[in-house]
Amino acid sequence: MVNSVELMYIKDLGVRTEESNQAVISTRQHRLMGASHIVVAGFLSRRMGRGMSGLLSLGRGARRKAQPAIIVALALTLGGCASRPGPELLVPVATAPGTKSSSIYVATNRKRDTPSQNVFTAEPANTLNFAKFTIAIPPNHQPGNIEWPEGAPDPRVSFATTDQAVLTSTEFRKAVALSQQSSRQGKKQNVLIFVHGYNNNFQESLYRLAQIDADTGFNGIPVLFAWPSQGDVAGYGADKEAAANSRDSLIELLTMVTNSPQVGEIMVVAHSMGCMVTAEALRELRISRRDRVIARLGRVVLAAPDIDVDVFQSQVQAIGPLNPPLTVLVSKDDAALRLSSFIGGSGVRVGALDIENPRVRDAALKAKVRIIDISQLQSPDGGMRHDRLFSLAALYPQLERRPAAERQGFGAFLFDAANARPIPVNQSPAN
Repeated sequence: MVNSVELMYIKDLGVRTEESNQAVISTRQHRLMGASHIVVAGFLSRRMGRGMSGLLSLGRGARRKAQPAIIVALALTLGGCASRPGPELLVPVATAPGTKSSSIYVATNRKRDTPSQNVFTAEPANTLNFAKFTIAIPPNHQPGNIEWPEGAPDPRVSFATTDQAVLTSTEFRKAVALSQQSSRQGKKQNVLIFVHGYNNNFQESLYRLAQIDADTGFNGIPVLFAWPSQGDVAGYGADKEAAANSRDSLIELLTMVTNSPQVGEIMVVAHSMGCMVTAEALRELRISRRDRVIARLGRVVLAAPDIDVDVFQSQVQAIGPLNPPLTVLVSKDDAALRLSSFIGGSGVRVGALDIENPRVRDAALKAKVRIIDISQLQSPDGGMRHDRLFSLAALYPQLERRPAAERQGFGAFLFDAANARPIPVNQSPAN
């Protein structure tokens, strides 16, 4: 629990006393779910005296002065709550009747704590490391959520690791691709590559992909690209640097997978700061004329991108139109991205774009990208509204049954959660 001194500190930052408990609850939910975003910071910033709009109107110098107070408040608040899931969750336990299993393959530029074990640190590695995990999904699983163990993992009621293995590069290649014989028979293996966001430790990103795999029922191999996030709410700057330095490692993975003739459709899904890693990888592939790698990719989905709009515009211009079109999932009420804009001292983030703005719609048409507002969906992280991607996963089977024109057109769309379909908004070019 957060003590009275910490609550008073929050109050000093402008949070109303009666709402301090909600900040604590929101933080605890984040710690248990391992969400990849700023938790209490968005809540605090909404409740400060001037409000979020007032914060965003400050000059960069004023923002820099305010940052230490916000980070201290985050550290104080998070310090009293439940601990983050640690490497002990990766120790296999016996499976249980009624569970489902998700086999996750891992390619990571995190350094191994011990070369022969699957314990990964927040330090960058010189080469990609590979692994495989089997995660049990409990019978009581609710779509969009991760049922974190409250004590020892018990697959009857929580996510749990039931098997794991250290893989070499060769073993990873063979596992992700089907045999040559299967390829000659016309069978190919589909691959889903997930790139996590800010403030994720390894365990959190691994279990998140297991949740996505379980909810989507993806018919293929799920692969986690785990970059060395600090897994610390106060580590935004360090994570941003680590994300930038992970571009070439993601390119290596994409090249490895696309080089295999046994691999069929390749889907890339990135969240939050992971979108920056992905966009930069695509940009570098294009400007270095490795077009074949990009051509082999299927759908590329950037969810809640923590990318400055001006930076993204230059990235998209360099990458060019994709087939199918690049899909960008946005929510204009994403509180985490508003705070990211404040901390970074820069403009609006792509993931918080408003599709009602004619300029946004016009830009989507001109760039031939697919921008979808998913704000109708519930977000597992509650008031932060940054994790709607993970609720969308459960609707994936319904989306796949929609006509191709609804799934692949470019422009601006509003996602109709009740009917699991994107609806085009007024796409007349801006005057």
